[in-house]
Amino acid sequence: MSPLTVSLMVFACVFGGALLGIFLHSSLPEHHLGSESKDIVKLGMGLVGTMAALVLGLLVASAKGSYDAQSAELTRMSANIALLDRVLAGYGQETKEARELLRRAAARILDQMWSEDGALKAPPSAGGEILYDKVARLSPKNDTERSLQGHALSITMDVGKERWLMYAQAAASVSMPLLVVLVIWLTVIFISFGLFAPFNATVVSSLFISALSVSGAVFLILEMYGPYAGVIQISSAPLRGALAHLGQ
Repeated sequence: MSPLTVSLMVFACVFGGALLGIFLHSSLPEHHLGSESKDIVKLGMGLVGTMAALVLGLLVASAKGSYDAQSAELTRMSANIALLDRVLAGYGQETKEARELLRRAAARILDQMWSEDGALKAPPSAGGEILYDKVARLSPKNDTERSLQGHALSITMDVGKERWLMYAQAAASVSMPLLVVLVIWLTVIFISFGLFAPFNATVVSSLFISALSVSGAVFLILEMYGPYAGVIQISSAPLRGALAHLGQ
């Protein structure tokens, strides 16, 4: 399901819990809504609210960490691609075919990562292996060329590692057990809000906005786990910048 669909379901659960609480307020006998009952409910919901805040903070931190890690990996891979092209250019005309292969591979990576669905469903192609073979088959004539060949092979390996790591991380997602528990706790909390609230436009509007804010937080969490599509996307500028300088 898309982040928007999940967040709408969260909103329905949370706001529905608030409406259920308001309904119970009008249905329960008066002695169930006395001051002593209200104090006990406040104590219990304070504990649940604290746990919900901790879990929500944990999910936000985890999603932000995943987003930042993938952004850093993209920047590092882009820099390595540009550096590899410069190293191959320093080697000489013998690397012209390898540089063209590198440019095509970078363009293919760009198209795959920022495709319409924004998903890295296809594993890295064999282009990286072909590029590595071409660099390994070079015949250096002096120490300088041997040094450049060694650097090029090392950078090619680093680019391949980053690409496979990004592909593996694309399958990462939010912890569903944590999300389900969080939604249950939030629903219970909103039931308690409505339980002791009068039924009027101000109360309903306040609960509506609160439920919308909670579902918005869940939406942002899910968006950060899919950083190549949706509202919160990793910028393609580093890779586009590297691609623009390849072959020069």
